[in-house]
Amino acid sequence: MAAAVMGGAVDMSRGYRAQNRLQAACDSAVLAGRRAITTNGYDSHAEDVADSYFATNFDPDAYEADSVSFTSDSSDNGNTVAGTATARVDTAIMKIFGFDNFDFAVACTATMGVGNSDVVMVLDTTGSMNSNLSGTFDTRIEALRTAMTNFYDTLAGATSGSNARIRYGFVPYSSSVNVGQLISDLDPDYLVASRTIQSRQAIFISWGEPTVSGGTSSGNWSSWAWGCPGSATSWEDYGSPSQSTSGGNPVQTQQQRRRVYDCSTYYGSAISRWRYEYRNVVQDGEYTTDGSGTFVAWEYKPVTYDLASYKTFSTASTLTGSDYSGNPVWESSIWEGCIEERQTVSASSFSYSSVSGMSPGGAFDLDIDSAPDTSNDATKWAPMWPEVAYRRWNGSGYYTTSTTSNGTRASSYCPARARLLSEMDESAFDAYANSLTAEGSTYLDIGMLWGARLSSPQGIFADNVNTDPDNGAEVARHIIFMTDGVMEPSYTIQSAYGIEYFDRRVTDNGYSNQASRHTSRFLAICRAIKAKGIRIWAIAFTSGLSNDLRTCASDNSSFTADDAEELDEAFQEIAKQVGELRIIQ
Repeated sequence: MAAAVMGGAVDMSRGYRAQNRLQAACDSAVLAGRRAITTNGYDSHAEDVADSYFATNFDPDAYEADSVSFTSDSSDNGNTVAGTATARVDTAIMKIFGFDNFDFAVACTATMGVGNSDVVMVLDTTGSMNSNLSGTFDTRIEALRTAMTNFYDTLAGATSGSNARIRYGFVPYSSSVNVGQLISDLDPDYLVASRTIQSRQAIFISWGEPTVSGGTSSGNWSSWAWGCPGSATSWEDYGSPSQSTSGGNPVQTQQQRRRVYDCSTYYGSAISRWRYEYRNVVQDGEYTTDGSGTFVAWEYKPVTYDLASYKTFSTASTLTGSDYSGNPVWESSIWEGCIEERQTVSASSFSYSSVSGMSPGGAFDLDIDSAPDTSNDATKWAPMWPEVAYRRWNGSGYYTTSTTSNGTRASSYCPARARLLSEMDESAFDAYANSLTAEGSTYLDIGMLWGARLSSPQGIFADNVNTDPDNGAEVARHIIFMTDGVMEPSYTIQSAYGIEYFDRRVTDNGYSNQASRHTSRFLAICRAIKAKGIRIWAIAFTSGLSNDLRTCASDNSSFTADDAEELDEAFQEIAKQVGELRIIQ
């Protein structure tokens, strides 16, 4: 009897170990199968992944088991994956007493149960996103739209029938971001009322009566001639005029001359008659203008503009356009909503510490949370005004910060409007995804900066961010940052930092170390975001995952996608982790 008890204990221990391992293998298999689901539901690929995980995690020989089986399926198109596993373990001692084996059967189920989540998508919509994907006629921007809508479908399926709240916000970025309406809705005084912009100004001349300056000068008298012409001739222009300025006003100097005569009576040979000699007298005549009259030339230089009308999205007119002959014409423009950033400092590097904040100080643009001081323009944003932005060069063809008569309009790009966090139905989400267009240069920092502002519970949009969900539960915060390239700013286009060669807000001379300085800002912003407990997901699309992107992302949160399928898989993987895959019993 004692032998039976001891033998039973040994076999039961072996059986429990096998059963526990069988359950663990079943759980891991359905989790893997659920994670492998794409937009095709629980297809053969996902089922094969589940089978492979089960086989890897349960070794029959290790437990002296046979008749091992595992099956899995889904009755709701992949939202929930259910599995069953069976195994038989022969007894070692109890078979003497007629108990030959243990038959085990376990069940396992994996689902994606989503809690409350806020997801801000910071999306690269630069010009390269219009490029075709390798071997296809599809563009990168089209692949992004598809991946976005599939992401939505995955989370919508996971929250179906629950009280979980999912909100989406968006920051499309290129060389600026379209956040003007969001700022104006907060407070129109967060936008400056005037701004100095690299531009051009038409010069008109209407000369008045000359004033003589520089005295007069006379030539030598001529030889005597007979007769007496009488009074001096009238003043006439002599040579070409020269241009200058005085007190900021144009001045034209024109030399003038007239002939004067000296007549006398000559007596000789018993006769008398008049004779004369003459000389030319020259003087400088200065003509000034009152600013109206004939168009003379364009001056390319910084010009200060009144933004009172423009910043309200009303029509503003400026004398900056040209007709077919190059003469000035009035042109009308309405603000699209893209902005120039707040005052900054042109430091070579930036860093962020949760203790000391952003360093060096004084860079209002990198302050994620503070609202502008309405009495201090340095803390405010400015509308980006493409129609009046011009770059210029000197007579040798080199860019110059001096006033010149040579220039052309600067390129300027404005992506789709950013959107605050909100719950969205499928049609609204899809419509937004389809509104994205691709143009402009790659300023990673401006995109991440505004992703931070739209996500921060302590920032200017805190009322929106901190809106409590109806279920009263905590909210997980995520930023999905996608780019198809590396930091690639331009010093000749109009961007969130002006026309960088001329405005020099980031660099000291307009171009040196431009990319590295913007990258330093980008990484400092990433550190500030993560310090708030916001998870950053980074996707490198059709480009290698740079060290900068890897550093920016939260732990285990970066992806490389070489094509449309891999981009979709990256978004799906993020959706599953946002959705918190878990085992249910």
